[in-house]
Amino acid sequence: MSRIIWYISTVFAVIVASYVVFQYFILDGSQSGLIKMKLMYVAKLSSFWYIILFVHITTGILALVIGPFTLSTNFREKNVNRHRLLGRIYMVGILLGGISGLYLAFYASGGLLAKLGFGFGSLLWLISAYQALNRVQNKKIQDHRNWMIRNYSLTFGAVTLRIWLPLFIVLFGPEQFEQSYAVIAWLSWVPNLIIAEVFIRQRTNKGIYLKRDDLWY
Repeated sequence: MSRIIWYISTVFAVIVASYVVFQYFILDGSQSGLIKMKLMYVAKLSSFWYIILFVHITTGILALVIGPFTLSTNFREKNVNRHRLLGRIYMVGILLGGISGLYLAFYASGGLLAKLGFGFGSLLWLISAYQALNRVQNKKIQDHRNWMIRNYSLTFGAVTLRIWLPLFIVLFGPEQFEQSYAVIAWLSWVPNLIIAEVFIRQRTNKGIYLKRDDLWY
């Protein structure tokens, strides 16, 4: 993985993870900006919804922070066993985060468009994780790495969502939150996935993937 992209992704992942931990676990999560915005359009959120949100945030942030290390060639080559352990933890995070994400999508602000956006994002998150796991179990390491890149681009939606949301609030105002959120539901992950696909194809075309990569598992 390109060193520059790796460092940028890792820095943003750590910043967002730290922000989310501080906002939801140190401060009162129910007073977060996103929940306050949501409560402008619904009378009350159930206790079960908050539990699922907690699961989604916890497992999603875990995957967000672990992801860059599972994608690092240097880390994998020097720490094969740790790479495998982190990979397993990452997959558990995606499983729980994806399932909880599907549930939360049904209650997403922004109407049907937002529900579909977050729902498809969560579904592809789970599918791409399965594809990555299936490839490594069948010793197709190059394909495994490609699917992991696609999957992490979806995981990174936790970062891009928090970039787009304040930008939309500034540009269109909090009174347009529902309309903005419907767009962000797609904008948070679709461009990420496109960039990941372009990145994969460029590396493949340039012959960056080497046969020796298969020896590291």
